Amino acid sequence: MRAWLLGGCLSLLLMAQGAVAGTVLVVGDSISAAFGLESSQGWVSLLEKRLAEKGFEQRVVNASISGDTSAGGLSRLPALLAEHKPELVIIELGGNDGLRGQPTAQLQQNLASMIDSAKGQGASVLLLGMRLPPNYGARYTTAFANVYSALATEKQVPLVAFFLEGVGGVPGMMQSDGIHPNLQAQPRLLDNLWPTLEPML
Repeated sequence: MRAWLLGGCLSLLLMAQGAVAGTVLVVGDSISAAFGLESSQGWVSLLEKRLAEKGFEQRVVNASISGDTSAGGLSRLPALLAEHKPELVIIELGGNDGLRGQPTAQLQQNLASMIDSAKGQGASVLLLGMRLPPNYGARYTTAFANVYSALATEKQVPLVAFFLEGVGGVPGMMQSDGIHPNLQAQPRLLDNLWPTLEPML
Protein backbone atom coordinates (compact mmCIF):
# COMPACT_ATOMS: atom_id res chain seq x y z
CA MET A 1 0.00 0.00 0.00
CA ARG A 2 2.79 2.36 0.97
CA ALA A 3 4.66 1.60 -2.26
CA TRP A 4 1.50 2.25 -4.26
CA LEU A 5 1.03 5.62 -2.55
CA LEU A 6 4.64 6.58 -3.14
CA GLY A 7 4.36 5.57 -6.75
CA GLY A 8 1.20 7.60 -7.16
CA CYS A 9 2.77 10.66 -5.56
CA LEU A 10 5.80 10.34 -7.82
CA SER A 11 3.58 10.14 -10.88
CA LEU A 12 1.68 13.24 -9.82
CA LEU A 13 4.94 15.07 -9.20
CA LEU A 14 6.24 14.19 -12.64
CA MET A 15 2.97 15.25 -14.21
CA ALA A 16 3.11 18.57 -12.40
CA GLN A 17 6.67 19.16 -13.50
CA GLY A 18 5.72 18.35 -17.07
CA ALA A 19 2.83 20.79 -16.92
CA VAL A 20 5.14 23.60 -15.84
CA ALA A 21 7.44 23.22 -18.84
CA GLY A 22 5.61 24.71 -21.80
CA THR A 23 6.63 25.49 -25.36
CA VAL A 24 7.85 28.76 -26.83
CA LEU A 25 7.03 28.86 -30.54
CA VAL A 26 8.98 31.25 -32.77
CA VAL A 27 7.30 32.08 -36.08
CA GLY A 28 9.55 34.24 -38.18
CA ASP A 29 11.50 34.76 -41.37
CA SER A 30 15.22 34.63 -42.21
CA ILE A 31 16.11 36.83 -39.22
CA SER A 32 14.98 34.05 -36.89
CA ALA A 33 15.91 31.19 -39.22
CA ALA A 34 19.59 32.18 -38.89
CA PHE A 35 20.01 32.80 -42.61
CA GLY A 36 23.65 32.47 -43.66
CA LEU A 37 24.60 30.87 -40.34
CA GLU A 38 24.42 27.48 -38.71
CA SER A 39 21.07 27.09 -36.99
CA SER A 40 22.90 26.60 -33.71
CA GLN A 41 24.40 30.09 -34.06
CA GLY A 42 21.14 31.99 -34.38
CA TRP A 43 19.41 34.00 -31.68
CA VAL A 44 16.73 31.33 -31.22
CA SER A 45 19.35 28.75 -30.28
CA LEU A 46 20.93 31.30 -27.97
CA LEU A 47 17.50 31.73 -26.38
CA GLU A 48 17.32 27.99 -25.69
CA LYS A 49 20.69 28.14 -23.96
CA ARG A 50 19.75 31.17 -21.88
CA LEU A 51 16.51 29.57 -20.73
CA ALA A 52 18.43 26.50 -19.57
CA GLU A 53 21.10 28.60 -17.85
CA LYS A 54 18.46 30.55 -15.94
CA GLY A 55 16.53 27.48 -14.89
CA PHE A 56 13.53 27.87 -17.19
CA GLU A 57 12.08 24.57 -18.39
CA GLN A 58 10.34 25.74 -21.56
CA ARG A 59 11.37 24.15 -24.81
CA VAL A 60 11.77 26.30 -27.90
CA VAL A 61 10.39 25.39 -31.32
CA ASN A 62 11.74 27.45 -34.19
CA ALA A 63 9.21 27.47 -37.03
CA SER A 64 10.90 30.30 -38.93
CA ILE A 65 11.37 30.11 -42.71
CA SER A 66 13.65 32.34 -44.75
CA GLY A 67 11.67 34.53 -47.12
CA ASP A 68 8.40 34.10 -45.25
CA THR A 69 5.83 36.87 -45.14
CA SER A 70 2.99 37.64 -42.78
CA ALA A 71 0.64 35.83 -45.16
CA GLY A 72 2.84 32.76 -45.07
CA GLY A 73 3.04 32.84 -41.30
CA LEU A 74 -0.71 33.20 -41.03
CA SER A 75 -1.29 30.19 -43.26
CA ARG A 76 1.17 28.04 -41.29
CA LEU A 77 0.12 29.04 -37.80
CA PRO A 78 -2.99 26.87 -37.25
CA ALA A 79 -1.07 23.65 -37.86
CA LEU A 80 1.81 24.84 -35.67
CA LEU A 81 -0.55 25.67 -32.82
CA ALA A 82 -2.25 22.30 -33.11
CA GLU A 83 1.03 20.42 -33.16
CA HIS A 84 3.01 22.22 -30.48
CA LYS A 85 0.32 23.74 -28.23
CA PRO A 86 2.62 26.60 -27.18
CA GLU A 87 2.20 28.70 -24.09
CA LEU A 88 4.01 31.57 -25.80
CA VAL A 89 4.27 32.58 -29.46
CA ILE A 90 6.96 34.98 -30.66
CA ILE A 91 6.02 36.58 -33.98
CA GLU A 92 8.87 38.00 -36.04
CA LEU A 93 7.37 38.74 -39.43
CA GLY A 94 6.73 41.63 -41.77
CA GLY A 95 10.20 42.47 -42.99
CA ASN A 96 9.69 40.70 -46.30
CA ASP A 97 6.27 42.30 -46.69
CA GLY A 98 7.92 45.69 -46.37
CA LEU A 99 10.86 44.95 -48.64
CA ARG A 100 8.36 43.92 -51.31
CA GLY A 101 6.31 47.07 -50.82
CA GLN A 102 3.15 45.21 -49.87
CA PRO A 103 0.25 47.20 -48.38
CA THR A 104 0.71 47.91 -44.70
CA ALA A 105 -3.02 47.39 -44.10
CA GLN A 106 -2.68 43.80 -45.27
CA LEU A 107 0.37 43.28 -43.06
CA GLN A 108 -1.55 44.59 -40.07
CA GLN A 109 -4.53 42.37 -40.83
CA ASN A 110 -2.35 39.26 -41.19
CA LEU A 111 -0.47 39.88 -37.96
CA ALA A 112 -3.71 40.67 -36.13
CA SER A 113 -5.16 37.36 -37.27
CA MET A 114 -2.04 35.54 -36.08
CA ILE A 115 -2.28 37.19 -32.68
CA ASP A 116 -5.97 36.33 -32.41
CA SER A 117 -5.33 32.70 -33.38
CA ALA A 118 -2.53 32.28 -30.85
CA LYS A 119 -4.46 33.93 -28.03
CA GLY A 120 -7.52 31.91 -28.98
CA GLN A 121 -5.52 28.78 -28.23
CA GLY A 122 -4.48 30.13 -24.85
CA ALA A 123 -1.00 31.31 -25.81
CA SER A 124 0.62 34.60 -24.89
CA VAL A 125 2.12 36.58 -27.78
CA LEU A 126 5.30 38.62 -28.07
CA LEU A 127 5.46 40.80 -31.17
CA LEU A 128 8.84 41.78 -32.62
CA GLY A 129 8.69 45.04 -34.54
CA MET A 130 10.60 45.80 -37.72
CA ARG A 131 11.57 48.97 -39.57
CA LEU A 132 12.53 49.63 -43.17
CA PRO A 133 15.49 51.50 -44.67
CA PRO A 134 14.73 55.17 -45.44
CA ASN A 135 15.04 54.62 -49.19
CA TYR A 136 11.50 53.19 -49.14
CA GLY A 137 10.17 56.69 -48.54
CA ALA A 138 9.05 58.44 -45.37
CA ARG A 139 5.34 57.78 -45.86
CA TYR A 140 5.68 54.03 -46.34
CA THR A 141 8.37 53.47 -43.70
CA THR A 142 6.36 55.39 -41.12
CA ALA A 143 3.16 53.50 -41.92
CA PHE A 144 5.10 50.24 -41.77
CA ALA A 145 6.61 50.94 -38.35
CA ASN A 146 3.24 52.09 -37.01
CA VAL A 147 1.71 48.69 -37.79
CA TYR A 148 3.49 47.10 -34.85
CA SER A 149 2.74 49.77 -32.26
CA ALA A 150 -0.90 49.88 -33.35
CA LEU A 151 -1.23 46.11 -33.02
CA ALA A 152 0.43 46.07 -29.62
CA THR A 153 -2.07 48.62 -28.37
CA GLU A 154 -5.11 47.11 -30.06
CA LYS A 155 -4.38 43.51 -29.12
CA GLN A 156 -2.74 44.25 -25.77
CA VAL A 157 0.41 42.26 -26.48
CA PRO A 158 3.99 43.07 -25.48
CA LEU A 159 6.11 44.61 -28.22
CA VAL A 160 9.80 44.95 -28.94
CA ALA A 161 9.53 48.13 -30.99
CA PHE A 162 12.57 47.49 -33.21
CA PHE A 163 14.00 44.00 -32.97
CA LEU A 164 17.10 44.98 -34.98
CA GLU A 165 18.01 47.88 -32.68
CA GLY A 166 21.79 48.22 -32.63
CA VAL A 167 22.07 45.76 -35.52
CA GLY A 168 20.28 47.05 -38.61
CA GLY A 169 22.59 49.29 -40.60
CA VAL A 170 25.32 49.07 -37.95
CA PRO A 171 28.84 48.38 -39.29
CA GLY A 172 30.12 44.95 -38.33
CA MET A 173 26.66 43.61 -37.49
CA MET A 174 25.30 42.68 -40.91
CA GLN A 175 26.21 40.09 -43.51
CA SER A 176 27.57 41.22 -46.86
CA ASP A 177 24.04 41.53 -48.28
CA GLY A 178 23.28 44.32 -45.82
CA ILE A 179 19.98 42.66 -44.92
CA HIS A 180 20.72 39.76 -42.62
CA PRO A 181 22.37 39.99 -39.18
CA ASN A 182 25.72 38.24 -38.91
CA LEU A 183 27.12 35.99 -36.21
CA GLN A 184 28.22 38.88 -34.01
CA ALA A 185 24.69 40.32 -34.05
CA GLN A 186 22.91 37.27 -32.67
CA PRO A 187 23.58 37.93 -28.96
CA ARG A 188 22.38 41.52 -29.43
CA LEU A 189 19.13 40.29 -30.98
CA LEU A 190 18.53 38.08 -27.97
CA ASP A 191 19.34 40.93 -25.61
CA ASN A 192 16.90 43.16 -27.49
CA LEU A 193 13.95 40.92 -26.71
CA TRP A 194 14.98 39.37 -23.39
CA PRO A 195 13.80 42.16 -21.04
CA THR A 196 10.33 41.93 -22.57
CA LEU A 197 10.29 38.15 -22.87
CA GLU A 198 11.55 37.15 -19.44
CA PRO A 199 8.50 38.39 -17.46
CA MET A 200 6.27 36.41 -19.82
CA LEU A 201 7.89 33.07 -19.02
